[in-house]
Amino acid sequence: MDILNTINLESNSQMKINFDGGDLSSDAGLLLFKEFLLKIGAVKLINRRFKTNDKASFRIHKDDANLMQVIYPIICAYFEDDCADELTNEPVMTAVLEKDALASQPTLSRFFNRMDEDTLNQLNQIIRELRKVIYSIKKPEFMLFDLDSTLLAAYGNQEEEGFNYHYQAHGYHPLLCYDGLTCDLLKAQLRDGTMYCSKEADSFMKSLLDEFLCDFQDIPLYFRGDSGFASPDLYEVLEDKNCKYAIRLKENAKLRALAEEENQALYHAAKFNQVDCAVEYGEFMYQAASWSHPRRVVFKIEKPYGQMVHLYTFIVTTLEMEPYQVLWFYCGRGQMENFIKEGKSGFDFACVSSSSKLVNANRLFVHALAYNLFNWFRRLALAASMRKLRIDTIRLKLLKIAARVVRSARYKYFKLCSSCPYKNEFYETLENIWNLHPQLE
Repeated sequence: MDILNTINLESNSQMKINFDGGDLSSDAGLLLFKEFLLKIGAVKLINRRFKTNDKASFRIHKDDANLMQVIYPIICAYFEDDCADELTNEPVMTAVLEKDALASQPTLSRFFNRMDEDTLNQLNQIIRELRKVIYSIKKPEFMLFDLDSTLLAAYGNQEEEGFNYHYQAHGYHPLLCYDGLTCDLLKAQLRDGTMYCSKEADSFMKSLLDEFLCDFQDIPLYFRGDSGFASPDLYEVLEDKNCKYAIRLKENAKLRALAEEENQALYHAAKFNQVDCAVEYGEFMYQAASWSHPRRVVFKIEKPYGQMVHLYTFIVTTLEMEPYQVLWFYCGRGQMENFIKEGKSGFDFACVSSSSKLVNANRLFVHALAYNLFNWFRRLALAASMRKLRIDTIRLKLLKIAARVVRSARYKYFKLCSSCPYKNEFYETLENIWNLHPQLE
């Protein structure tokens, strides 16, 4: 018995230690997430839609169960495949997965290595179907596509990794499109590290816009992108799909010349006050050599506080708003950096550790699926006081709750920490989940 292995501490003889505490867990809040996934039909959908091209006739750990085993640990920040060996008999993990023991690290690694183009399409379809379920609960008034790219660091000789001049580092250079209003990751595409920002952006957005035009025909579409996506091919796609856009242009002498009248007006306005900030807005029609027709360009010329230099911002747009309104609309895309940071640090988007680019693309999609599932959970179910918190804080406050598991003949009791300071938020979240009414197939 463990009581025989009780140890007395030399620092205090009245303190004794043994390993007779029973089945304990530090992740009891994961039970809330399981309840949410059940409510939106995510587990059934994955069971029905996800299957690798596996040549084996029998496996103890099925593909859909393996996928769920990857998703749950990501939510609790167990990112590495090796964590599976440490969580084999973890009572909450085994309970939410409804298994006696988790699959091992070699099993999960072989599972990822079986992934191919088919599984990539399946994961994309799963996200698309789940988005329909979420929008059946609360559909947005309009979609705001924020497109950007980032660097996912690569290590060693990985397929199609490359040196990216902008980041001055080796890795992959994926495209990421978020909903600027809800933080949802709408689509991701892993690309060669040497690719420029706008490379393949037109085909990337075309397929995404086609999805929304097919699934949600009545939702207005808007797009924002920085100067890296100032591509006439992308303009054509957005205009063809009736998606209003605001895309920044790189400053050049020709654009500055067209804004010279407003520049002089700003100079005269600030002539006798070189301290305060001053701004002039304007617009003109412009056609670059590579454009098929003239487009509207709005601009802002700003003299920052305490400076004498003038700063220019040029935006090509199809929005029917005043120039200052277009600039305000565009500047909102600054939140993209926070979305990307959340994905990379909170959900380990930089999980591209395989030598195969296709396997790495599947890994990225699995982590993107986990990101979206949690973002929907945060937006629709989480206690109101926690919805603006980052994933790391939510984990600490609501997911990392200590619990003891007690089993009887018929039931399994999870006795959560009595001194947990977030009991009210836990019960509020559970009540919110039960009150959801999604439209399931």
